[in-house]
Amino acid sequence: MQTIRFGIIGVGGRGGVFLDNNHLPEQGYEITAGADVDQEQLAGFKKRFPTAKAFSDYRKLLALPELDAVFVITPDDLHEEMAVAALEAGKHVYLEKPLAITASGCEKILRAAMRTGKKLYIGHNMRCMPVILRMKELIDSGVIGEVQLAWERHFINYGGDAYFHDWHSERKHTTGLLLQKGAHDIDVLHWLMASHTTKVTGMGMLSVYDKCRRRAPGTPGHALWDVKNYPPEAAPPYSLVIDVEDSSMILMQLASGKQCAYLQCHYTPDSDRNFTFIGTKGRIENHGVEDNAQILIWTNRAEGYNVPDRVETLRGIAGTHSGADPAIMRNFREYVRGTAEPISNPLDAMRAVLVGIAAHECMRGDLRCREIPEIAPDVLEYFRREKKA
Repeated sequence: MQTIRFGIIGVGGRGGVFLDNNHLPEQGYEITAGADVDQEQLAGFKKRFPTAKAFSDYRKLLALPELDAVFVITPDDLHEEMAVAALEAGKHVYLEKPLAITASGCEKILRAAMRTGKKLYIGHNMRCMPVILRMKELIDSGVIGEVQLAWERHFINYGGDAYFHDWHSERKHTTGLLLQKGAHDIDVLHWLMASHTTKVTGMGMLSVYDKCRRRAPGTPGHALWDVKNYPPEAAPPYSLVIDVEDSSMILMQLASGKQCAYLQCHYTPDSDRNFTFIGTKGRIENHGVEDNAQILIWTNRAEGYNVPDRVETLRGIAGTHSGADPAIMRNFREYVRGTAEPISNPLDAMRAVLVGIAAHECMRGDLRCREIPEIAPDVLEYFRREKKA
């Protein structure tokens, strides 16, 4: 079996999950190069993979002729530059979501894949979460009839720690958290509703973290993870620059005529992604998306509050994000080898970003509905054809 050799751009932070899951010599996959501007992270990579090549400049990694594919695990505003460079260097690319932070950036990446013929895979790992897969099975089975409406309430109790202490807190790096964080959720809503957004409207505000303590100028920022950092004013000083919303609410009109709502808040004491799908014959709702998640199913009517007709509990599987990370990486490896179809695709990833961009424009402007621009016909045709192939 031919060995497929991987490089990882961004070996620190979430990059560690990719190091854990993709060095599998016995299966024909090897990590043979890594790049990071953080010398401490790079030193850790060298210690763990002493025979691998390590670089501070990602372009030197891309120049290695032996590499077959690369994982790009970097801040969002670097996705466009690095993904295009990797594709043009002749590498297949796994790119963490979001695809990019601008519409033009998304199109440049997709056109680079078209031009080079290399495989482009976007890391929408929620598509591999057991609870999401089970809700899709239930919807597709018709148990609640034809789904017409979906709502999601997104409670993020780690929002202050993860997104307001580092680069995430600035629009120039993310466009905004509705795009950065919500790209996952918009993609899931599109996927389970089997359609995509054509119009969006919404509101958002920065109402909590702008009033909290800020770190001193010149002090480096880094994400925190500590349940003790609550309420928000109890946490260590936040980013010097915070210009993204800490809560957002959007309404989406889908091409199918169906409708969705997505609500996001970064200062709740609890954490959950609570989806509701309402069909012509019932409703399903989840509590939790990782281990011990539950799906509640209603298919009968009663007076007053009606307890669910059925409750399913998903205990989860081993691996980060309840097994979703190992699953999506396995799918990418098999896609590169040519033995599997990709569970995510660039067109859907771009549509999720376009919704996030338009929603931020709306909430920062006149609050009027925005139409989502259509993807160029030749780009649509190429990736639809690739998906069928």
